Amino acid sequence: MTNLAQSKMDWNDAIKKEARGTDDIDLGEVQEVGTTYVRTKKGLINKHDYYLPKYLVEGYDGDKVYFKITQDDADRLFTNKNDTPPSDEEYRTTYRDENPLKDTLPSDIETRIPVMGEKLDVSKTETEGEAKIVKEPVTEMKTVEVPVTHEELVVERHDVTGDSHQQQTPSDGPVTSEEEIRIPLKEEHVKVTKEPYVKEEVSVKKKPVTETRQVTDEVRSEKVKVRGDSTA
Repeated sequence: MTNLAQSKMDWNDAIKKEARGTDDIDLGEVQEVGTTYVRTKKGLINKHDYYLPKYLVEGYDGDKVYFKITQDDADRLFTNKNDTPPSDEEYRTTYRDENPLKDTLPSDIETRIPVMGEKLDVSKTETEGEAKIVKEPVTEMKTVEVPVTHEELVVERHDVTGDSHQQQTPSDGPVTSEEEIRIPLKEEHVKVTKEPYVKEEVSVKKKPVTETRQVTDEVRSEKVKVRGDSTA
């Protein structure tokens, strides 16, 4: 068998390979490799999964992954009935501190280093504004043509004929002073009045308008650098 710590094996290469325990017990087939565990599936009818810590791996020969674990300990400690990976608390306590083999176990193959970052958390608040509809007076000049009628005096002179002379009533003679004869004349005048009326109606509605706005801000994150001999 090849020691994993020395060969720095690509864990993805172990997918679908056989998993074996102490005394070559069958631990199923490798289905998933997590940060701190290897998930295997065993059985066709009575299926169950093992979430085996990586620190139990002893070696890999290209076809099989070997774990330092007995069948009883695998069933008792590393079977997850909820079919979910172990939590950090389970990994720290049940999967290591309470492991009866913890005194002989090597250090964890992998160390978890949290790499932090910031992300923008954008929320929306609603404010209420106000729109005003204002009516203001507008003055303009309008011209309307109105036909009007008036009477004018027309003076016509005619020669006196014999028939008309006989119809005339003789007077005392010509007037000796100025005499005024009034003749009424009719005339139409324009009278202007103003009357309000509804010229038009303005309909005011509200409608939602959605637009996309860009929010730009500075975020920080961390990156990991390895100093020194990483192969040591």
